[in-house]
Amino acid sequence: MPAQKLYAGAKLRETRTGLGLTQKDFASKLGVSLPYLNQMENNNRPVSTTVLLALAQEFGFDVTQLSAGESERMVTDMREALADPVFDGAAPPLADLRLAASNAPALARAFLQLHHAYRETHERLASLDEALGREDATLQPSAWEEVRDFFHYCDNYIDAVDRAAEHTANQIDGDLEPGARKLLARHGVAVQYADRADIREFNAKSGVLTLSTRAAPETRRFQLLVQLGLAGQNDLLEATLDLARFRTDEARAIAKIGLANYFAGAALLPYTAFQHAAVETRHDLERLADRFGASIEQVAHRLSTLQRPGAKGVPFFFVRVDQAGTITKRHSATRLQFARFGGACPLWNVHQAFETPGRFLRQLAETPDGVRYLCLARAVSKSGRSWGAPTRRYAIGLGVEVRHAGSLVYADGLDLTQGFEPIGISCRICERRNCHQRSVPPLERRLSVDPGTRGVLPYTVEEV
Repeated sequence: MPAQKLYAGAKLRETRTGLGLTQKDFASKLGVSLPYLNQMENNNRPVSTTVLLALAQEFGFDVTQLSAGESERMVTDMREALADPVFDGAAPPLADLRLAASNAPALARAFLQLHHAYRETHERLASLDEALGREDATLQPSAWEEVRDFFHYCDNYIDAVDRAAEHTANQIDGDLEPGARKLLARHGVAVQYADRADIREFNAKSGVLTLSTRAAPETRRFQLLVQLGLAGQNDLLEATLDLARFRTDEARAIAKIGLANYFAGAALLPYTAFQHAAVETRHDLERLADRFGASIEQVAHRLSTLQRPGAKGVPFFFVRVDQAGTITKRHSATRLQFARFGGACPLWNVHQAFETPGRFLRQLAETPDGVRYLCLARAVSKSGRSWGAPTRRYAIGLGVEVRHAGSLVYADGLDLTQGFEPIGISCRICERRNCHQRSVPPLERRLSVDPGTRGVLPYTVEEV
């Protein structure tokens, strides 16, 4: 595919204002004219190679931060929002959405928040009887969705928390579990183990953390580190939450748990050591899990967070789906973005993973924009570890663009030039005309319906 031009006006303007420079001074330091800088900041011109080099040399700026990742996420999210039947008119052209995401990102976010609020209101009205019976029924956006979007637009990488976790991991001498208990003791937290259903319980009054002996060893280690993050990094977590400015106390509380979990994952799999090991093993998830005493899911998720400025790893996407096909975790450092609502494309191999537990499935896939991926999928089971306790079953998906596939052991023996299966994001925004698994028509195409003819679909999607 031809290289895409980099339009990053909003990011360039944000960088300049963060440095406290006028356009004239910034242009002078970058070695360009004032009109040229103005055109780049307004996305009338792409950011040139000369400017990228000057940013790196003059300001030590990590030019990868100018990538269009956030803009592409917003474009995908806006397309999905506009696929809502409430927008019964013609959808804006894709070019207009890209302009809005790059030139007016704050407006694009406001639109997404508005649509979010509409969906929440609509879902509450659909169960009006229940809502009328509750005194606290208020039309507020979902706290869970707000927190999910916070991590989504942070690239699922929180630099200060990640570095604090790595520092903590370096302080642990010897085995992780006794080392974490020793650090917790410095914060007045004693650890005990008990045969119980709850995985972790902390009694703030007595300072005792109780972990379940039924939990898997990697789960116990993770929960120890969660408590260590809450005890040792509370000020950092609270400061991060202050910057996020969540709308409700509930969202803030959920986000704090998310940040503590982030700390735990980053301490269990410290950035530098984990990244080096990933390169050494060619991203072999099973070897990485054994080396760090982690689960396959923990390793897969961590691979998708290696986005430290100046030391980025291979860009992965990561997703977790349940047996109904609902996406329960999602993150992408690639151009592939997941649907915010509903499930994943049925042609994607992540759905087949439930049929072959304990095995990695490989798939070469191509999205409608022509980008090709190497996709991995594996079923994950979390046992309750006692008779009658439910077993949770998920499938995780992990993948990279084919240009990075050589860095993965899973690409060995595959012909990376052919055999790519067509997949999409959401049927409403997928442009494929003849998909046999299509559930609803595409938003941006006209339909032709012939009562006398029935193919795979009861209609024909017309070409542009």
